[in-house]
Amino acid sequence: MDAVFWGYYESPVGLLEIGGTETAIVAVNFVEQRRADVAANVTVETAVAQLAEYFSGTRTMFDVPLAPEGTDFQKMVWQELRNIPYGQTASYGDIANSIGKPKASRAVGAANGKNPIPIIVPCHRIIGSNGKLTGYGGGLWRKEWLLKHEGILESEVH
Repeated sequence: MDAVFWGYYESPVGLLEIGGTETAIVAVNFVEQRRADVAANVTVETAVAQLAEYFSGTRTMFDVPLAPEGTDFQKMVWQELRNIPYGQTASYGDIANSIGKPKASRAVGAANGKNPIPIIVPCHRIIGSNGKLTGYGGGLWRKEWLLKHEGILESEVH
């Protein structure tokens, strides 16, 4: 793997650590503190700028190049997540159907949970088939915040 450079963005949902190579973003992590050995690059700086635009409400799609590490199935799921438009949601079953594997809802859920680039790859837009919020690696409160930010949820969540 190419060298990974790191940058940070202090978002409304906490400190985001963004990792990228010379050509693509490989990680977005929810962290408590910054690394000591930080050296951002143009790719990371572009992602930080796009995240700032997203949180300010001026960006609804990310176009920074991505290179998440995972299995072919996980990458297929993560690519499909990127097709969920801003302000909309889908279920694990919806994603399973859209990738041509209608019986793979649980596997889609597992892949969704391993998404290494949250927010940019919008795994927060996945909700239960019953319309309820499902788990989120960054914490359910972050998922709720992101969905409210996109206008999907009202202030009252069950």
